[in-house]
Amino acid sequence: MNRDGHKTRSSGKNVVLTVRTISGLSGDMALCALASLAELTRREIDALVSELKLPALEGSLTIEPRSVNHIAGVSCRISLPREHIHRSLSDIQKIIDGSAMPAKAKELSERAFVILAEAEAAAHGRKVEEIVFHEIGALDSILDICLSCRIFAILAADRFACSPLPLADGVIDCAHGKLLSPAPAVLRMLKGTPVRGFAGEGETVTPTALALLKALNAEFGEWPSMIVEKTTISYGSTIFANAPNGAIWALGGSL
Repeated sequence: MNRDGHKTRSSGKNVVLTVRTISGLSGDMALCALASLAELTRREIDALVSELKLPALEGSLTIEPRSVNHIAGVSCRISLPREHIHRSLSDIQKIIDGSAMPAKAKELSERAFVILAEAEAAAHGRKVEEIVFHEIGALDSILDICLSCRIFAILAADRFACSPLPLADGVIDCAHGKLLSPAPAVLRMLKGTPVRGFAGEGETVTPTALALLKALNAEFGEWPSMIVEKTTISYGSTIFANAPNGAIWALGGSL
């Protein structure tokens, strides 16, 4: 598979991607895993960020190795400036449309933001056009969603399989104050999604991550039948008492 997202298979088999969300998933966990599986260099990552044409995002993302309990994986280090800019869904759609991303990445990115905005609107009892993404949260979401969709297009997966999502009770601290877990926007997106209990407390699946799974047409269930070619583990920043905060990823061909 080349850097433009075109499939260059010699085997003729479909590309299969799976994520096993052992303790949950966030947008940055998806982003660093996809970048790892695509074997992108720092220069290539910077070039993909530049396609978004947002100066505030330039040089903001580093994919770095990280070990948890002596098991190697990857994580994101993101450094964003504090902007006093609030962006609506239409504002973000204009950014996506005006970017230099290829059409498939634009389509997936816009789909994810529409899913996310609709969920936020339903959770707050407002119209979609009234939903505003605030400051760093907006930049972070743009980076996580657009770059994940861009790299997903590079990987050119024909099938994307995800394990049932682990959910925990508890409380989430956010800009709106303390929220019940799962977050209200996550609850709105859970319809039709297989879930299981997680022996921890707090947020395990973020709205950005679930919007990505929905936009990328993830199917939920057991490991897919596949010939594994690449694997990685992506780690998140939240610390759980009873489990490492990581997700297992595999890429390969169909059997």
